[in-house]
Amino acid sequence: MMSSLTMGGLKETFYISHGSPTLSIDDSLPAHPFLLSFRQKVFSEKPNCILVISAHWETSEPTVNVINGPNDTIHDFYNFPKPMYQLKYPAPGAPELAKKVKKQLEEAGFKRVHEDKKRGLDHGAWVPLMLMYPEADIPVCQLSVQTNMDATHHYNLGRALAPLKKEGVLIFGSGSATHNLKTMQGTNDAVASWALEFDNWLKESLLTGRYEDVNHYEEKAPFAKLAHPWPDHFYPLHVAIGAAGENAKAELIHDSWTNYTLSYASYKFSEAT
Repeated sequence: MMSSLTMGGLKETFYISHGSPTLSIDDSLPAHPFLLSFRQKVFSEKPNCILVISAHWETSEPTVNVINGPNDTIHDFYNFPKPMYQLKYPAPGAPELAKKVKKQLEEAGFKRVHEDKKRGLDHGAWVPLMLMYPEADIPVCQLSVQTNMDATHHYNLGRALAPLKKEGVLIFGSGSATHNLKTMQGTNDAVASWALEFDNWLKESLLTGRYEDVNHYEEKAPFAKLAHPWPDHFYPLHVAIGAAGENAKAELIHDSWTNYTLSYASYKFSEAT
């Protein structure tokens, strides 16, 4: 069977819940072996470039990192085990992709799109990538989220980026399906009922194609503000949905929990055939 890459680009986008930065080294977290097996079990094509929309880069207007040479590894977390700060993911920058992202967005009506020529990869990008593509040999570009804007803005960002898939660009959002640090507890197996209710609503909405509800999750979802007091970890999902195109089909590719309220639910979105 021919891969989707040889048949005119990629057909899929992804939303990966990266949870804690320790996901990179802690193989007791169920999402760790899931991401290690990503190429074998979920997505065998090797993309030409990767575009990551990470929860950990917030700007007032869309911004891409335009990096010539290897990306720096940003250790944007505090009071974690020392080995975490020694991890490196020196994937090449993707300056040509960054320029294309900017052009696509501007042509779609986003008036101001900025370039950052210094910023490397934050842990929302390199933590999942070092498990998914450990060789660090695929060029990577990041696009920021705008937490001053709404979910529909991010869906429309994705819509504008959809044509890049034809060029073999893997587009994925990196966040967490639920993200409320104040409600997290130790590593017991229990899950808060409100977190489960929000997570189930999200799963049902995505799997039945109710993307407009997900774009208006603050009014539609149970416990939306508790699940996401700040939208930074959710907006990458909306970009991934938008980039998958009209009537895309969603599939739950991983589901696990840690710390009472942190969902690692991850999704694949496939172009409508």
